[in-house]
Formats: sequence, structure tokens, C-alpha cells
Amino acid sequence: MLPSAVLPSEYLLPLWPDAPPNVGALASTRRGGVSAGPYGDGAAAGGLNLGEHVGDDPACVANNRARLQTLLPGRPLWLAQVHGVAVVDASAPTSSSAPVADASFSTTPAAVCAILTADCLPVLLADAQGRVVGAAHAGWRGLAGGVLARTVDAMRGAGAGDIVAWLGPAIGPHKFEVGTDVLDGFLGNAATAAEAAQLRAAFAALPGQAGKYLADLYALARCLLAREGVTRVSGGQYCTASEPDRFYSYRRDGISGRQASLIWLK
Repeated sequence: MLPSAVLPSEYLLPLWPDAPPNVGALASTRRGGVSAGPYGDGAAAGGLNLGEHVGDDPACVANNRARLQTLLPGRPLWLAQVHGVAVVDASAPTSSSAPVADASFSTTPAAVCAILTADCLPVLLADAQGRVVGAAHAGWRGLAGGVLARTVDAMRGAGAGDIVAWLGPAIGPHKFEVGTDVLDGFLGNAATAAEAAQLRAAFAALPGQAGKYLADLYALARCLLAREGVTRVSGGQYCTASEPDRFYSYRRDGISGRQASLIWLK
């Protein structure tokens, strides 16, 4: 990890006791950049929007990415995220500057895996021996579709053994209102009756609103990681929608920037 003494206060250093010492990771917030308007920091100052696809001034995004770059050992592999399950190797040559995928992994020092979010769940993963790292964009569609299983499989195929995980800033369980389609999407892919019960417990029915629930992305991710044998999981204490002075949130604001969660081998 980066020493907290050298990490600017606008960033989050994951509280991840299980991460091996040769793994670096950080998460950005909306603070500390130059973007304006809905991409600002929520307090009339510059925002650190890192998303090129959200309508922000491209020059501001480039400036923000350059600021982030000073904290990283290499250039992040930014992805064209589509709420799918594709996984790419962040250390392999690519013909695209932003391959269409929702997760990446790396076995090469200084190759940076990066995920952009504004309510969806970023999941950082590391082999406990410090041989492989990975990052997944886990909104509800990706979670239900198996993006975490695909990422874990890719990491194990690259030599990972025991894997540990950190759940980054996402919309919290008191703000993420969903319909029956989301509940059915998870229950329909449950591996066992016991797992279905665990997944169902992550949905709280909204009183007086038939077919409406509050969903807990963090609980859903923990359950699906456990299916893959990943049980040492940290993080999960944030709510992007409830902290407008700290995080971008698409659900809250409609027009919104994107923060990043990043991981690499030292």
C-alpha cells in the first residue's frame, strides 16, 4: 500500500489488513481536481472526475488523470465498462486504449488495474502471496452475471492461490432501491438453496411499495465471493449516494463524474 503519510487527503487508502505488502491500492473521491459544475467537488471547487464518457470537458478529465498519475507506478488500464463480465489482462499489450471489459488482472509489477464507478461496486482483489491482483466493476448486473467469478477464475489461471478482497465505495443498502427484476436476477443464478437464502436476505422490502426493495450490494458481493472461496473480505463501509461532499453518485445526481479504484503489484 501507499504510506498514508504520502497519500493526499482527497484519496482513500483501503483499510485492508489481509492485503500482501507488495500490493498497492487506492481509491479516489470527487475532491482534488479541476472539473466544474456537476463534475465538481460538491463544494464549489474543482472535482476529480476521471470519466471521459460523462460529458465533462476532456481537458479537465485529462488534467485530473494526470494528477492521479503522480501517485501511480504506471499508467492505469482504463476500461470501456458495459456492466458485463469480460476480464482482460492489464499487463498485456492491447490494440485499444480502453478495451471493452468490466474487470482486469495483472501479474506484472506497475501494471495498474482500474475501475470507474459512481454507485456501482468496485472490488479489488489480490492473491494472498502477492502474485496476482485484479479489479472488477460490480454493479448489480455484473454481480448477478458473474463478473466476480470470472475475475477470480482469471486470477487463478494466472497463478493466484488464496485470494483476498476489498469492497470500495458504492451505493449503500439504505439508498439502493431496486425492483423485482434485480431480486430475480440474483435468485435465478443461486448455486444452492442456502445461497439463495443468503442472497434473498440482502433485499429488504420497502413497506407499502409492492415489488420494491432496498438492495445491499456489499452483502451480495460477499455472498458471491464466498461461492468462489474468497472469504477474507474487507471494506464495504461507504455509501456514495449519502456522501455528496465526498463521492460522485449517478443515482443521486443524474449527471455525475466518476471516481476510481486502482490496484497494482509493486
